[in-house]
Amino acid sequence: MAELKEARVPDIGDDKDVPVIELLVQPGDRVKKDQGLVTLESDKATMEVPAPFDGVVRELKVKVGDELSEGSVVALIEPADEAGAPAPAKAASAPSRPAPEAAPAEQAPAPPAAPAAPARTAPAATPAPTRSSPPVRFDADALMPEKVPHASPAVRLFARELGVDLGQVTGSARAGRISKEDVQAFVKAALAGGGAPRAAGGGGLDLIPWPKVDFGKFGPVESKPLSRIQKLSGANLARNWAMIPHVTQFDDADITEMEAFRKKLGEEHKDTKVTPLVFLIKAAVAALKKFPNFNASLDGDNLVLKQYFHIGIAVDTPDGLVVPVIRDADRKGLLELARELGEISAKARDKKLTSADMQGGCFSISSLGGIGGTAFTPIINAPEVAILGVSRSAMKPVWNGKDFDARLVLPLSLSYDHRVIDGAAAARFTAYLAQVLGDLRRLLV
Repeated sequence: MAELKEARVPDIGDDKDVPVIELLVQPGDRVKKDQGLVTLESDKATMEVPAPFDGVVRELKVKVGDELSEGSVVALIEPADEAGAPAPAKAASAPSRPAPEAAPAEQAPAPPAAPAAPARTAPAATPAPTRSSPPVRFDADALMPEKVPHASPAVRLFARELGVDLGQVTGSARAGRISKEDVQAFVKAALAGGGAPRAAGGGGLDLIPWPKVDFGKFGPVESKPLSRIQKLSGANLARNWAMIPHVTQFDDADITEMEAFRKKLGEEHKDTKVTPLVFLIKAAVAALKKFPNFNASLDGDNLVLKQYFHIGIAVDTPDGLVVPVIRDADRKGLLELARELGEISAKARDKKLTSADMQGGCFSISSLGGIGGTAFTPIINAPEVAILGVSRSAMKPVWNGKDFDARLVLPLSLSYDHRVIDGAAAARFTAYLAQVLGDLRRLLV
């Protein structure tokens, strides 16, 4: 047998000790360069470790549950030019197993108290919360990232299904990490002592517990598990909605001239797909420069004003929404942004994003223009303080002072953190954004 070469975990940002949740290949499988070998899942992202070259997997050095960091050896691979012609590889699809949870487009770990409808019925031995249960006092401090118990997304889901508050569970795994066995032991101890785990159905917001309904009594049903991304992003969105006082400002932008220029640019550069989103990125950067409080994050009693302009772009994937970040958007032209946007969107749909690809965002844009709608209220992507929602543009009659002109109008929806931004500032921000989109020459001022 020829000399075997190591496949190692590449740069995965600041993440360390990331658990393996899925083995995508087995010894004897033939792999192509960049084909996934194993799947890792941190509190920020789900990522695949790619094969560094073509070849045949001779030995896997990891198993599900192992924790890996950058540089960890994943497999030993015989390079293709030395492997000869082995038997056809198995299908590259992952082994059949319950789908673990997904990565969020967030920077903070998911809190345990986020309300979520369980994907299966809880064990009969676990006392179900009743509507007579007293509400739980809201404790915002317990939801802060540094106060969130250390547990994997799968363990968080397991605890929610059993109504267990992970804040009351002591972790026995490495670095105090809470395991599934720790949750089971907590439930057993609570039952043995005549008590019951605290119900998490109210989400810590002084709400009555989540209703338990046998939907099958009313007609045919089908149970479909949420994707990994949906589970984790759902918890993060619930936290953001609960902890950030959201207000949404609406406005319209006349993009008639912008759209004409975009089409002309596309005809001149047929190898690059120029979408309206690249103009929105440039306009957003101009608005962030003019209104710096929008390019900020709260840190206790301080407002951190950022001197860089990294724009998060919400990307719709088959498994749910993710928010990769385009860095230094202020230093890039329209065509460069268009190419990078196409690359990062493809990377998101192919599940090639790493946590590093989704970190450091200053401001996010969620565009539904390709689908439809007239307005919506996007949820802020913490720790950012604002997010721009964009709906489908439409031809509308606009009064020019003498007559009505047919103009292409783009609806804008800006959600902002009212602790940092007041209504007047939000109105000025969207008005300026609309001015820039209506006259791109303002980008040169």
